[in-house]
Amino acid sequence: MSRSKENKPIAVTILGEEYMVACAPDEEEELQASAQYLHQKMREIRTSGRIISNEHVAVMAALNITHEMLQAQAEKESVAGDITPRLRSVREKVEAALNESNQLEL
Repeated sequence: MSRSKENKPIAVTILGEEYMVACAPDEEEELQASAQYLHQKMREIRTSGRIISNEHVAVMAALNITHEMLQAQAEKESVAGDITPRLRSVREKVEAALNESNQLEL
């Protein structure tokens, strides 16, 4: 019998503020890591001294993290784009070798 995973409230602290976040038990470690990453980014922005309010710090951190994510996605797509023609070439060579081998056996 399959039991559904129930979310439970998990406390995370970001810039001295505690937040309760509903989280599946098997995702708690990732939630804590995400909260720690966000805390670090917000602390970096706060210590730069240019932004005062937590709201502005949070928005700037969100923009920075989103920028990092989009850069990572673009790099991933670029790598995938570079690999695709090579994979196609290897597949064609393998198919040609298999066809040649099949013709020799006949």
